Amino acid sequence: MPQQNTTRRGFLRGMGFGAAALALPGWALAAERRRKPNIVLILCDDMGFSDIGCYGGEVSTPNLDRLAAGGVRFSQFYNSARCCPTRASLLTGLHPHQAGVGWMTGNLGFPAYQGALNDRCVTIADVLRQAGYRTCASGKWHVGARAHPLDRGFDEYYGLIDGACNYFRPKEGIFRGKERVKIPQDGSYYTTDAFTEHAVQFVDRAGRDTSRPFFLYLAYTAPHYPIQVWQREVDKYRGSYRKGWDAIRAERYRRLIEMGLIDPKWRISPRDGKNPAWDTLRAEQQDWRDLLMATYAGMIDRMDQGVGKVLRKLEEVGADQDTLIMFLSDNGGCPYTNKPDEPERGPGGQIIPTSSPEMEYTYGWAWANASNTPFRRYKQHTHEGGISTPFIAHWPGVVKPGAITHQVGHIVDVMATCADVAGAAYPAAFQGRSVTPMEGKSLVPVFQGRQRAGHEHLCWNHIAARAVRRGKWKLVSTNEKSWELYDMEADRTELNNLVTAQPERVKELDALYGQWAARVGVVPIDTLKEKRRALRRKPAGRAGKAPAAGDAE
Repeated sequence: MPQQNTTRRGFLRGMGFGAAALALPGWALAAERRRKPNIVLILCDDMGFSDIGCYGGEVSTPNLDRLAAGGVRFSQFYNSARCCPTRASLLTGLHPHQAGVGWMTGNLGFPAYQGALNDRCVTIADVLRQAGYRTCASGKWHVGARAHPLDRGFDEYYGLIDGACNYFRPKEGIFRGKERVKIPQDGSYYTTDAFTEHAVQFVDRAGRDTSRPFFLYLAYTAPHYPIQVWQREVDKYRGSYRKGWDAIRAERYRRLIEMGLIDPKWRISPRDGKNPAWDTLRAEQQDWRDLLMATYAGMIDRMDQGVGKVLRKLEEVGADQDTLIMFLSDNGGCPYTNKPDEPERGPGGQIIPTSSPEMEYTYGWAWANASNTPFRRYKQHTHEGGISTPFIAHWPGVVKPGAITHQVGHIVDVMATCADVAGAAYPAAFQGRSVTPMEGKSLVPVFQGRQRAGHEHLCWNHIAARAVRRGKWKLVSTNEKSWELYDMEADRTELNNLVTAQPERVKELDALYGQWAARVGVVPIDTLKEKRRALRRKPAGRAGKAPAAGDAE
């Protein structure tokens, strides 16, 4: 794997930006544009904070790196901790509970837990289509089958309504519009490539129509489990991870500091207690885990290749200079393990490869810990490892090349940003129904290199995990019974718990969280669990199965 350029100067020069870009004192808005800018929003799935090259990772991501070199990277951007809550928040500019997706996609019978976008929210596509945009979604939907993309503002859709699938043989179904697509069974299909292909086709059509701007929502499933990718991508990284997760974490931590994305006074979090030291594993165990991480890296690489195809098509149709591109991940690295630590073997004793549709592996706790370097915990948690995402914004003529911002951003801000750049009004009512007021604040001032008036405080809740951040202080927990308190300026890796030292601050932040939770409709976890158990106890319906609780992905 190529060695990354680690300093800001080296990173910019490595991406083709010379001394002129380095010396720019500021970046002003371009002159009046000939039309509203296009918007491309790219979301990846279950990828950690430090996986891609421009965020300290060793995975080769030249296209995302070039977007970062020509744009701005956020060091403190937050998502909503898990797949469908993040998507609900991203699409609507509301907190997940306000949009009806407070847990997953099962209907638990409470307003905030309907498992699908409710009728009190609008999507970015709804808002932009009213402002004259053509709209397309390609990829993973996962905000409820009852809220189909074509019914929520998108002119066209290609992708997966569900939360996850086999990449080569998606039995959950791939849809074009509302029609299920017949998937080739000859080994030629791969979902990441298919999502890219549809996005490229849309840009080709929409980009040539200069009478209307367009909005593309490209939501990759990669690198969500099962970890599967073409063998050539696996081969590219095979052997690169035999040094182990401890060494990979240390290298990423160093590069993040050198790039200026994290403060050197933040100590790297210790290896998760569930994960053994690499050198305690047998050679064959190390080789197996190298294969798993090589596959995961190959999935990100393949996604980056797809991003490159979209960028080249934008250039081909002459839309690259008039398009805002945003990229982020829906949550941190995923620790779930659904297969044994040892590989599955065929009848002859051979390992069933990760490039095969026959085996659906995960990459496990230890590599997820590395993906989230330097932070603690994972997807589903509201510690930094669960909610911190890379966020890149690229907008020629607006964003200064190679900028890094330490201003705090949140996924609810994406709707406000899209409406702002499109000159679109967020409605008080839509199609005869009232709409919950937008929670987000536009990121455009940050894009312009200015300080914006951010959120007075931010809150999170997912299952039992919860958090509130105001200024530099963050109160966080994995349960409803206790809190941890951290100073984000001194200790963003959350290692020095100040909860006993500052009881008054804890009380103050706890009150803010309680007010927010009541406002958005959070229900206590014990009540939710009991409701799920009750649903599972219900007798089978006509289809022969009990109602699903909706938390599988």
